[in-house]
Amino acid sequence: MGLRGDAAIVGYVELPPERLNNATPAPFMLEQWAELGAAALADAGLPGESVDGIVTSHLSESEIFVPSTVAEYLGIRANFAELVDLGGASAAGMVWRAAAAIELGICDVVLCAIPARYITPTSDKKPKPLVDAVFFGASSNQFGSPQAEFEIPYGNLGQNGPYGQVAQRYASVYGYDERAMAKIVADQRVNANHTEGAIWKDKPVTIEEVLASPVIADPLHLLEIVMPCLGGAAVVVASADAAARSKNRPVWIKGFGEQVPYKTPTYAEDLLQTPIIRAADTAFDMAGLSRRQMDMVSIYDCYTITVLLSLEDAGFCEKGKGTEFVAQHDLTFRGDFPLNTAGGQLGFGQAGNAGGMHHVCDATRQIMGRAGAAQVAHCHRAFVSGNGGILSEQTTLVLEGD
Repeated sequence: MGLRGDAAIVGYVELPPERLNNATPAPFMLEQWAELGAAALADAGLPGESVDGIVTSHLSESEIFVPSTVAEYLGIRANFAELVDLGGASAAGMVWRAAAAIELGICDVVLCAIPARYITPTSDKKPKPLVDAVFFGASSNQFGSPQAEFEIPYGNLGQNGPYGQVAQRYASVYGYDERAMAKIVADQRVNANHTEGAIWKDKPVTIEEVLASPVIADPLHLLEIVMPCLGGAAVVVASADAAARSKNRPVWIKGFGEQVPYKTPTYAEDLLQTPIIRAADTAFDMAGLSRRQMDMVSIYDCYTITVLLSLEDAGFCEKGKGTEFVAQHDLTFRGDFPLNTAGGQLGFGQAGNAGGMHHVCDATRQIMGRAGAAQVAHCHRAFVSGNGGILSEQTTLVLEGD
């Protein structure tokens, strides 16, 4: 039961991230969606007329009816149109939904895009609303929200604090090797140094420099936390027939997994048993492939503790042994366990929810053989993860080239 592997990623685009403090004004997000879609189709070598499905995230210009707004703007008669709202897990969730729709015969070519350049035009007569995200991050302060009643008044909000709590819990149960955690950043920075467009392309970093950066949420240092950026990314998912017409090596979607048990870790049964356990097992079982057969992994890395727990819970190393695994392996693109070979979000940059699409693009680039200086030799299979909230919404993909 699951995917047959008859749908493939055949094109992609990922904008170079821009720092918030020097970003230029961007088009409306709806226009960005169209630009990203056109660029991804051009990369695939497929005409716009071939698109009959879209999967999108939220848009500033349309609070409701988002998929139909995109379809109308692009002039697409979509047989499949979906809005995915899983935070950083949205991108991988978009891809498997597109693949499932294609395998069901609903559509042939699906565009999945996440625009993330938020400095868009405004009017003095109708300025941008000061929504919860401005003040509370992913926390909801709306009337009736459990977070508004039971969490926000007591200071449990946003991301830094909760992820710091998870790291503290890990330290109390398994111990904590700060140098191994810093090594995740340093190894990924090597990958970013070899990736065009990465926010940290020209800035190497050492383990000592990571540990010397300020502590933001003990034990997490500044350089263990993503830098918010602006950008955007999109992929084209196509049927086997359409993939045969593409100019790129197809990246087949062989398996996926998803689990969403809660929104905030307040309601987690165990902070150190994350939803990726189920999501990864489902993806590998569906694909009929093992962890050892993966040539690279692209794991969501909003914080170093996310990487550590994901490596353990996805089954790449024993529970509680993640820091030993990191210390003993070379995580760079030329190492024995290539991880986040374009730098990950810690090295490439996190452009909002498009940060999740970075990992899809990272794996796609490698399997297509288009990673340039950061290319992993003989890369044919990859594992991808997405993470939303505080380890609460998790999706996975297993991808394979011809």
